[in-house]
Amino acid sequence: MTKPPFYVQKIGRRGSIDIWQVDGAAIRATIEKEFTNFGQHFRFPLIPENEFWIDKEASRDELRFFIDHLLAEYLLMKNGYSFSDATQMASVKEQSERQKTKDIQKVTDQTGQPVPQNVHLKLIKSLPDNLVVWQVDGRLVRSNFYIDFTQGGHDLVYNFVPKNEVWIDNDLSDAEAPYIILHELYERSLMSKGLTYNQAHRHASRLEWHSRQNPGHLEKHLRNLGYFDTPPPPPTA
Repeated sequence: MTKPPFYVQKIGRRGSIDIWQVDGAAIRATIEKEFTNFGQHFRFPLIPENEFWIDKEASRDELRFFIDHLLAEYLLMKNGYSFSDATQMASVKEQSERQKTKDIQKVTDQTGQPVPQNVHLKLIKSLPDNLVVWQVDGRLVRSNFYIDFTQGGHDLVYNFVPKNEVWIDNDLSDAEAPYIILHELYERSLMSKGLTYNQAHRHASRLEWHSRQNPGHLEKHLRNLGYFDTPPPPPTA
């Protein structure tokens, strides 16, 4: 049976479960807008029960963490645990594996405290009102600040993100990043006006989905959020 076009390649197998790299951007744009770095059947029923899906944009050096998480989450949910409980317990397993790496040493200062600015990779945009959009090292964010960080975030949601900053995961492709920037900027603008995170996230998800279905509208929506009011940062040497 021919696989849908968003399947990229089979990268492994655990027991009876095939592990597939998939085109996460295509999935988010067509059949499941909430698909993140990875998924399994009991979280996303559209995924066959004998498959794990991992976004092709995910860093290869994080694959082992994601697979360990998926295995734990899958088995727990198969045995009746809620997604909330299962992912919490799976995250404990994933975090224990991350702590065996040197990730924490890459972001801590001389006192051993993690420094958020140490995950910055590239300044994407400076916006009005001192708001800045940074590309960040997603792996280091997940290992040191928040294991469920996916695609992007901002200071009004995460207390570890410095004031007036929006973070965009470096796992995203250049083609998909603008849609996540749109989501985060719109969500943040709504929260700054008093909406709760859940309310703002729903509105931002709808705008992101609309823009994915109508790419010609993306620039207009970004412009409405002030994204083109200032020039891009100069290229680094």
